[in-house]
Amino acid sequence: MNHFKFIKFKIEEKVAFLTLNRPPVNILNIEMMNEISEALISIRKREDLHALVIQAEGKAFSAGAAVEDHIGDKAEPMLHAFHKMFHLLVEIPCPTVAVVEGAALGGGCELAVFCDIVYATERAKFGQPEINLGLFPPVSVAVFPWLTGFNRTMELLLTGDTIDAQKACEWGLVNRIVSHEELEAAVEQLLNNLRSKSALALSLTRKAVREAMASSFAASIGKVEQIYFRDLLPSEDAQEGLHSFVEKREPVWKNS
Repeated sequence: MNHFKFIKFKIEEKVAFLTLNRPPVNILNIEMMNEISEALISIRKREDLHALVIQAEGKAFSAGAAVEDHIGDKAEPMLHAFHKMFHLLVEIPCPTVAVVEGAALGGGCELAVFCDIVYATERAKFGQPEINLGLFPPVSVAVFPWLTGFNRTMELLLTGDTIDAQKACEWGLVNRIVSHEELEAAVEQLLNNLRSKSALALSLTRKAVREAMASSFAASIGKVEQIYFRDLLPSEDAQEGLHSFVEKREPVWKNS
């Protein structure tokens, strides 16, 4: 597993650790997404693992997917590579734990809160700013109503606002907030708790809880992808939003 360029991956004491490692803010490009999927595939059949921890190095968990990968011929492969990660996260047998320090925005926010358990420090912040580019986040559209309800989902996705860790916890996107100094110990305590359980019981409990969500996700994400890729992404406003971001200027919406 040492061949990865943008992630680190290891298995220790029945726990897999996947660390995002693309400085400075762990922007998810297609190659990085494919590396994450490769790591997840490698543990998809592992029955002995008690947890997967997804964490990050640097000042942000992840500031989202690479905007340049949304443009032109890269857009469709990017979307498929992005969503493949989430299908694999549903399939792996062990509980998933996200550890968030700093910003988890856009695709980074989706990756974090899609995990079964989310620990964050007070410095963490969460947001889906895609609307500012004339886009929406397909995974959050399918998943956030389960986590935080209809109205809060609409507020997050329609405003593009970023919320702090405390509000994210109140809204159900984060399980627990701990200080930076206490984070390692808190995560280790959680992992020791999981290690003390039957791996089979953990796996089947997770599978049972995820079953309704997984079937809903699989059914809805395809329809959401169609709206995103067929109707939204080719639109003048979406292209204006993407190009204005790359060109570092304010977008000019056609219908504003």
